[in-house]
Amino acid sequence: MAISVFDLFKIGIGPSSSHTVGPMIAARKFMLSIEASNELGKVTRIQSEMYGSLGATGKAHGTPKAIILGLEGEQPDQVDATLITQRIEKIHAEGKINLLGKQMIDYDQETDLRHFRRKSLPFHPNGMMFTAFDEKGKRLTQKTYYSVGGGFVVDDSNEDGNYIAEDETAITYPYDTAAELLDHCKKESLKISDVMMENENAWRPENKTREELLHLWSVMEEVVNCGIANKGILPGGLNVERRSHKLHEKLTQKSKKEPNDPLTILDWVTLYALATNEENAAGGRVVTAPTNGAAGIIPAVLHYYMRFVPKADDDGAVRFLLTAAAIGILYKKNASISGAEVGCQGEVGSACSMAAGALAEVLGGTPAQVENAAEIAMEHNLGLTCDPIGGLVQIPCIERNASASVKAIHAARMALQGDGTHFVSLDRVIQTMRKTGEDMNLRYKETSRGGLATNVLEVPVNIIEC
Repeated sequence: MAISVFDLFKIGIGPSSSHTVGPMIAARKFMLSIEASNELGKVTRIQSEMYGSLGATGKAHGTPKAIILGLEGEQPDQVDATLITQRIEKIHAEGKINLLGKQMIDYDQETDLRHFRRKSLPFHPNGMMFTAFDEKGKRLTQKTYYSVGGGFVVDDSNEDGNYIAEDETAITYPYDTAAELLDHCKKESLKISDVMMENENAWRPENKTREELLHLWSVMEEVVNCGIANKGILPGGLNVERRSHKLHEKLTQKSKKEPNDPLTILDWVTLYALATNEENAAGGRVVTAPTNGAAGIIPAVLHYYMRFVPKADDDGAVRFLLTAAAIGILYKKNASISGAEVGCQGEVGSACSMAAGALAEVLGGTPAQVENAAEIAMEHNLGLTCDPIGGLVQIPCIERNASASVKAIHAARMALQGDGTHFVSLDRVIQTMRKTGEDMNLRYKETSRGGLATNVLEVPVNIIEC
């Protein structure tokens, strides 16, 4: 099984890769399967059912709008985020939805989109079921999908329970563990980014990979700029005020070259993360890295490298993203990047680990030091719960990304002070993260039924859909 850097990093819309990006992809897949069977013209009703975490927090995470857009044939990386609200309002007002842009049918979200808050499907907490009916109410087809984190979507055809999207592409340096990855580096005298680039060559020419990675970096920059430019209150009902604009105004009054406060650089890192996650929380365009809930960490640390590290360049940005993906693959294969499955340690923890290892690489670290940086970052995110207030990706998610960005930089610097030798391996900490997630009570895994989600005194009663 091969996973590409572009499986880990995707352009999509907020606020959640598992609750927004994944459901949109799944809904579109369902419609394409109907079209392939030549039954699209027979469909007069589509019913969508959300289970587990999708049922519990889907409304606040933007799942309904994602389902509607997916049924209409939209894709997360191509949909115009600025027109989504207008489109959804029009569909609700008219009571009509245009399946794949080809078949107009009646649509009533109250009856056609159901949320089961305390009922789950087998195999994964983010389950959804789609059913198509004809004009007589007869069921034409029904399919079940799982949004397994980071925008990855699989169906229920894998009876062995392996819910990672399969890709049998033959790559040069296959690996399932960090030990195997380091072994490739040692035998071939390669950096981790070199191994990853060689593997990417199985899908496309190297110049194309570089071009697409630099495009991702440009989108990350664009997202930060949008986050800084936008002011006001985030949608959803919590009345969370955007802070990026004001923080940027304060920081621009200081010199980035010679700040009076030696920790001002960390304030800039905080800004990059806050700006990204505020855009995500508002349902804007972001890069899933590796999830939307943790979308601010890798961009923030990459901004730190590009803006504050001498001689940073585009080649470094490419190597940063390649290394981050190489580490992310380990979490995807051996644990999870889904908050609904293992808590926020799988989202913010994984992103922090990826960013730490990537920064260590571009700062000149050896493969062993890169692995050490990634391990340090995750070791101190173990047990991190996913307990968003009101089911919204706002509190504590936005600040959590900023804190994890600084932690990633610290982890990289700690690792670079040593020679790569350390007691706990990255493989062991990933195994521990997976086991910790299995042991974690369900209420702390993106259900909004525990932690901060239930222990804040003044939470608005009427949490509305993003």
